[in-house]
Amino acid sequence: MGHGGNVIDELTTDHREVEEIFGQIQALPAGDQQRKELADRATTELVRHSIAEEMHLYPAVRQYVRGGDGIADKEIEDHSAAERTMKQLEGCEAGDPEFDRLMGELMREIRGHVQDEEDNLFPMLRAAADAQELDKLGEKVRQAKKMAPTRPHPAAPSTPPANKLLAPGAGLVDRARDALSGRGKS
Repeated sequence: MGHGGNVIDELTTDHREVEEIFGQIQALPAGDQQRKELADRATTELVRHSIAEEMHLYPAVRQYVRGGDGIADKEIEDHSAAERTMKQLEGCEAGDPEFDRLMGELMREIRGHVQDEEDNLFPMLRAAADAQELDKLGEKVRQAKKMAPTRPHPAAPSTPPANKLLAPGAGLVDRARDALSGRGKS
């Protein structure tokens, strides 16, 4: 959940971990129950990652990067689309025909978003903010991921201050649901 380093290193490592999960899903045959377990794991990581970005990365982009408001708004829009897909996926079992379609859609959404962040946003932020600020943001992101929800909440606010106030409560409820259901234990 936390890797260390500055915000860009932290988030890039998250990207690699989710891509690894996607690869594991793609390697399994359609209908294999392990695909659902891996999809739940990917969803958990993606939701935590998205919440942390919305709480800390995108406000920094707005502050430091020229044209940052538009960039942050587009990234949040990407998150919203992926979160809606994850919410639909949450209701599907691995053998459901919709599962494969939604999983493919989520992979396309996330891969496009990751490429955009890594090719465009991260280099702009690295050029605009000093190393000390990037390190502080990395620590804030790690802390946010610990308290973040683990399930998609497409209707939840995605910008401060509301997201900073509501996400920890939703995270607590999600972790309790996960503990009761056994979700994420395998």
